[in-house]
Amino acid sequence: MGIRSFIHRLTAPPIKEHVPAGNYKLAIVVNNALKMKKGKIAAQVGHGAVSATLASSPALLDAWFSSGQAKICLKGDSDEHLLELKKKAEQSGLPAVKIRDAGRTQIPAGSLTIVAIGPALKEDLETITGDLKLL
Repeated sequence: MGIRSFIHRLTAPPIKEHVPAGNYKLAIVVNNALKMKKGKIAAQVGHGAVSATLASSPALLDAWFSSGQAKICLKGDSDEHLLELKKKAEQSGLPAVKIRDAGRTQIPAGSLTIVAIGPALKEDLETITGDLKLL
């Protein structure tokens, strides 16, 4: 643990929410239909990871950080597929965010590029994303 992390632990307000112990993971589903190049995918995955982190509760983030901050990138088939996964996640009580592109480079503005689900317990994510292939 670095000095900044140590100081943060000492000075941060206590976390009042409780989340179950276990292995937490963030699943990032890429819209494979857009045929984005590697660099574009990397940028969009970054947006998804940051957005999912900012949308998470402190207790959930603490659990995810404590279990190693696992992340996985998966292939999604289309806009409809990504939106269906997001809906299933939310219905299951899992946090989910979608990322739409600004349209400055390879793809049209407003294109749905990423859906990030979690961080969440690994087994809960598997019920939503377990049949998807690795990117």
